[in-house]
Amino acid sequence: MDRRLTPATPRAAHVSLRGKIKANSFTEGTPLLLSRPLTDLLAQPFGTRERQLVLGEIFTVIDHDQNHAFGFAGKDGYCGWLPDDALTDSAAPTHWVAAPATHLYPEPRVQATEIAALPMGARVHVLSVTDTWAQTGLGFLPTTHLRAIGDWATDPVAVAETLLGSPYLWGGNSRSGIDCSGLVQLGFHACGLPCPGDSDLQETLGYPAPNAELQRGDLLFWRGHVAMVTNADTLIHANGHSMSVAREPVSVSIARISAQNGGPVIHHRRLKLG
Repeated sequence: MDRRLTPATPRAAHVSLRGKIKANSFTEGTPLLLSRPLTDLLAQPFGTRERQLVLGEIFTVIDHDQNHAFGFAGKDGYCGWLPDDALTDSAAPTHWVAAPATHLYPEPRVQATEIAALPMGARVHVLSVTDTWAQTGLGFLPTTHLRAIGDWATDPVAVAETLLGSPYLWGGNSRSGIDCSGLVQLGFHACGLPCPGDSDLQETLGYPAPNAELQRGDLLFWRGHVAMVTNADTLIHANGHSMSVAREPVSVSIARISAQNGGPVIHHRRLKLG
């Protein structure tokens, strides 16, 4: 079973695995919310980053060890470890950050010293709203940077394009740093569409279109890499060549990746977005 998608440790497992694996105990888990703007999802306590989660995301806790909680992300089922203090049981979010990034302020005043930077996709519980400011339990956010949960964007590529120039970061999921699969997932989730966290898992999205002319929203996959098509000739991807989110001619990407032993395009997938 894929460790990334198997909610189990040697001590405990999620009830969905009953009858499939052996475990000392099975549990429904405890759904909590991320309390930090951005948190690494770790392979093990104090281990390496596998993905990242943002403020207000749901994380279901199954086990604890070394002041870390093991569980899975509500958005895609990705399993891993988080510091215990990165989680809270606060009020359910009502809005999400639809801008590439925003700042949280202690008062509704642009001259105030910001409390924290929040990435796209962060979720907050809004208490009141004016034309300019939204008050949350954590502070104030610019109203124009928020959308109600359920009020999604409509074009994943347009979402990705707002992150042009963002630095490349392996396992990253925000404007502060993002990788190829993180960019795709952020674009699709901003449109309310399901999407796994890693490129090999994303290869099952949509349907094959290997002989079709490229169109906006298509996904191209290499071994360990994914890009989003912006038009018949151009793509956008977070890549280690420019170390950023960048537009690039499709033909140039194919030639360069092949020359660098990345191999040919292995999948061309198309999603029904309308």
